Amino acid sequence: MTKLKKILIGSLIVTLSSQFYIDILLSDFRVSCAIIALGLFLFLNRDVSPIIVGITVGISTYLWRTLIYFLRYGNDYEVMVAYIPEIFFFIVYGILFSRLMKKFDFIGQHTILIIFALLDFTSNIVEILIRIIYFDHRFYFSIITSLFIVALIRAGAILIIATITKYYKILLLKAEHEKRYRKLLWLTMILKSEMYWMDKNMNKIEEVMSDAYTLFEEIRDGKNPDKWANRSVKIASDVHEVKKEYQLVLRGVRGITETRYRDNGMYFRDIMSILEEKMLDEIRFKNLDIELSIESGSDFYTDKHYQLMSISRNLIMNAFEAFDPNKKHSKISLVHKNLDKEHLFKIIDNGNGIDKEDMEFIFSPGFSTKINYETGEINRGLGLSLVKDIVENHLKGYIKMESVSGSGTCFNIYIPKEKIEVNI
Repeated sequence: MTKLKKILIGSLIVTLSSQFYIDILLSDFRVSCAIIALGLFLFLNRDVSPIIVGITVGISTYLWRTLIYFLRYGNDYEVMVAYIPEIFFFIVYGILFSRLMKKFDFIGQHTILIIFALLDFTSNIVEILIRIIYFDHRFYFSIITSLFIVALIRAGAILIIATITKYYKILLLKAEHEKRYRKLLWLTMILKSEMYWMDKNMNKIEEVMSDAYTLFEEIRDGKNPDKWANRSVKIASDVHEVKKEYQLVLRGVRGITETRYRDNGMYFRDIMSILEEKMLDEIRFKNLDIELSIESGSDFYTDKHYQLMSISRNLIMNAFEAFDPNKKHSKISLVHKNLDKEHLFKIIDNGNGIDKEDMEFIFSPGFSTKINYETGEINRGLGLSLVKDIVENHLKGYIKMESVSGSGTCFNIYIPKEKIEVNI
């Protein structure tokens, strides 16, 4: 669902709920249920602008109430003007909410209750002041107590409904994760059968490599020239057989992952939650002294969850190798930012960095700076080339990299919103 559509639907809901109200003390001053709907909508939809919502709701509520009054009683200029201050209530509420919105992820429920009550109370005070200053309404001290009690009640209602909604979402998410887990187990079983054919072909590949090297030595040394042609044809035939076997395996894997077990998509925060859990497991398994931080930013729904997971996982795993085992305070951060037309994913580490002479080669397949000189084992160097391929060819994005040898590296992944966001 687009943000504009969300705002319009939310404004409609709040506007309709404004018809449930009570009048208190001041003429034309109403305490409505619209504030419960507005606070709940803003709290559950952090990706929309609270100020725009406040303005939209204020205007739509005013138009709705004046229309209802006109249809019931006819045109009355004074009444229609008297409804205007309520517009400022919603605008002030939206402005104050936008200032405090970023803090909601880091405070407890009791603090949220107080904040919503203060938002409600302050916005009402602004509306009353406008009525007193510009409409010559009388002020009653008793209204202060009444408004604060009403603000607490409405804030409590918002908190209760938000909590119920949160736990309901958790139950749905848990059920979805269990379903995915069962599918993953079945998928793993099928993939293992495909791995059998891949393992079987490894011996055949070793034989072909041996034959090819033997032929190379004979050609180099000029031995058995009458057999070169036949041996070349045999090597080509063997490679073709291996290729056919791998094509069958690849077709089988594609059929499993792209058809029978295709997922419609996931929310980005769920992807990051799974990634964080698995990467922390990897840190514990490898006994690494690394602090991992993931900031998912604003949420969105995507059908490119496998690609985003692969990009993030490869870059974080690559960062694991960038640290000196004796280094203390090693940190890796993944930061997501929602830009105007793009999503930015920053993967930052304070590891060893990359030497200048290696910078232009790090995305090349097979290139690696990670060699174990004791065992002779070399990292296969496919992680970064895979990241580059997914970002540029599949998601039409681009990568910017900054690195200082001895200080750390930062990968900036820019992906167009239209390539990964899905409206649901």
